[in-house]
Amino acid sequence: MLQSVSVEGISPPATPRPGSPRPDSRHSAQAKRQKYFRRLLKFRQMDFEFALWQMIYLMSAPQKVYRNFQYRKQTKNQWARDDPAFLVLLSICLCVSSLGFAIVLGLTFSEFCYFLTRSIFIDCIGSGLIIATILWFVANNYLQGTSGSPQDVEWGFAFDIHLNAFYPVLIMLHVVQLLLYIPFLQSDRFHAVLLSDTIWLIAIGYYIYITFLGYSALPFLKRTIIILYPPSIVAIILYIFLVISKVNLSDVIMKRYMKGI
Repeated sequence: MLQSVSVEGISPPATPRPGSPRPDSRHSAQAKRQKYFRRLLKFRQMDFEFALWQMIYLMSAPQKVYRNFQYRKQTKNQWARDDPAFLVLLSICLCVSSLGFAIVLGLTFSEFCYFLTRSIFIDCIGSGLIIATILWFVANNYLQGTSGSPQDVEWGFAFDIHLNAFYPVLIMLHVVQLLLYIPFLQSDRFHAVLLSDTIWLIAIGYYIYITFLGYSALPFLKRTIIILYPPSIVAIILYIFLVISKVNLSDVIMKRYMKGI
């Protein structure tokens, strides 16, 4: 399953040094961001069918999604998405799943609104801003192939990688976990602990692997395997510790949600 995505036949232009975007690239990035945000309210210009295709393949074959990012670089000279349809669909999924949480946890309307706001702006976007910025900095400063690497990692692409990796986490923790919580997970028995912690391990595993695929798709980065192995080892160790300690992570998080609202 572990495989890097590579691009052949691309000859990118030269840049001064990794981690230091040129003035023209900063100007170009600003123009791209403005164009992206302007399209947020133009639903007729969004390709929702293609965004849905990406969501399906992120669960089954995420390598195919990053092949499309490579094609975008060749045709539009940018790695990051220029269509906000994926972000819009992801927000809709969070709205629907948050409604499910409201039903299961018995939340009032105001509590539901607070939970939804926290899910979108803290769990998804807030965490994404932090993780994307950290990995963007690490990739540009420590994972470049040579000291004179011709390209920098786009911050927008780093955030897209987070959104890609977040979607399977949403499915595992806001759909699968929610459906299984009352009949199977709301217990301190060993089978409930094992199933609960396994769901969390799968969700985290998806996030780590899809993040690794995203950075390994960039042909000018080397040693991207460090994005895969250390976090995976830590996740497995924590999983074993939680199971042995009989900590039902789903039950702990659900009770924390109820107390925190």
